[in-house]
Amino acid sequence: MTTESRTLVRAARPAEPGASVAGAIAPDQGMRARILQAAAALFHRQGFERTTMQGIAHAVGLTKGSLYHHIRGKQALLYEILQHTLDRSLPDLEQIAAAPSPASERLRRAVRLHIFTLMHDRDNVVCFIEEGRSLAPEYRDAYLERRDRYEALFRRIIDDGIRSGEFLPTDVRLAGLAVLGMVNWMVRWYRPDGRHPAEEIASRFGDYAVGALRNTGGEDVGQRA
Repeated sequence: MTTESRTLVRAARPAEPGASVAGAIAPDQGMRARILQAAAALFHRQGFERTTMQGIAHAVGLTKGSLYHHIRGKQALLYEILQHTLDRSLPDLEQIAAAPSPASERLRRAVRLHIFTLMHDRDNVVCFIEEGRSLAPEYRDAYLERRDRYEALFRRIIDDGIRSGEFLPTDVRLAGLAVLGMVNWMVRWYRPDGRHPAEEIASRFGDYAVGALRNTGGEDVGQRA
């Protein structure tokens, strides 16, 4: 099993702007994990604005008052969910981007990582893609800084490919948005019991991303035999 396809389980800390949620396991980690999971599912299904603290409490079998013993509020919950998603994938993406392998190979691996994170953590990833705009100002800057770091790693790989001649010269920012847009759209149609298995989707999408950028006038040293 590859690093990109492993389901990582990380502990959550009380959310503070700029703080990572990975780290020490709190005594109430079991309930916190249930609350985060339930909140992400409700945010995915109903949207952040329509989800209530009462609804989250009901989903985990708590009273609304008891829920506040574990978390500070709905904004803090959303921030923690978004940080959790980045905590799971950002270190692996940084490692992929810094690898000495050809850019085409790294782009395939980055696409694969993004897809497997989405498949294994769908509710959280949907929140990451669609609900970040709902964050209050006291959380937004810290979230955007880390989200931008994530997106910049895709651009770095694409830029490396252009510099090496693997990819055609193009607008790096637009190319990065195109690749991420393609894989993010999976939240609209992917089903675990669908006709295409996860490995096939990850492989084909990696090929599509590289194929769209490939410099056909030269050798694609990252192309698979």
